[in-house]
Amino acid sequence: MKKKFSKHWKASKQPRKQRKYRANAPLHIRHKLMSANLDKDLRKKYGRRSFPLRKGDSVKIMRGEFKGKTGKISVVDLKKLRVAVEGIQRTKKDGTKINVWFDPSNLQIKELNLEDKKRMKAIDKEKNISTNPEKQEGDTKEK
Repeated sequence: MKKKFSKHWKASKQPRKQRKYRANAPLHIRHKLMSANLDKDLRKKYGRRSFPLRKGDSVKIMRGEFKGKTGKISVVDLKKLRVAVEGIQRTKKDGTKINVWFDPSNLQIKELNLEDKKRMKAIDKEKNISTNPEKQEGDTKEK
């Protein structure tokens, strides 16, 4: 099987093709794959359902052994599409502590890290589109 990423791939029911898409995706698309859903309050505030995760975001774990716990994101691994949360670690038999990795789909964003200006622009752009539906891309109204 060729190890090439196709920009024209839309969707497939076949898990092998879905895995191939994720495995060979470039960084700018991997960033979008690292999205988690927003808390209800944040959804109303920003007019979006989900947002890409970033170091410093406060998240709540929704699935698994650590369900219900909250913490800040300490590490984002774009290569393996996973996230580590501060304060959630496992102790190995020799006593050393290691991070527990989470899939972004199992997390919910409680608070966004808004220190970055680029991220603020992305949020503002999304707000403007949701508040002004007549200015959406793709609308070509000829008078």
